[in-house]
Amino acid sequence: MKVVVADDSRAMRMIVIRTLRQAGYDGADITECENGAEGLTQVNAIKPDLVLSDWNMPEMNGIEFLQALRAAGNQVPFGFVTSEGSDAMRSQASESGALFLIAKPFTADMFAEALKPVLG
Repeated sequence: MKVVVADDSRAMRMIVIRTLRQAGYDGADITECENGAEGLTQVNAIKPDLVLSDWNMPEMNGIEFLQALRAAGNQVPFGFVTSEGSDAMRSQASESGALFLIAKPFTADMFAEALKPVLG
């Protein structure tokens, strides 16, 4: 399984990756990106099975990243892992095609629950 993790914070990427592995996806091949623009390039290059993205990033934020993918016809499963989880953000994420929004702080159980319908 290939996963793209996009977050401008290296520490946060490490936490997301560790939590993903604790949720049972320890065999995942993970590609890290610092923003949505880099994520877009990587998604097109490696064709991942899943994208986990922060919302607030420089250059291209998470919602712009998701919208760019969907506008290009790419339906890769996409979820947000972000510090904010307002109702407005959740609605915008869902309307744009995100499968879930996990707000920080999060647990491995939250990841497992969100990913099970997507990855089995």
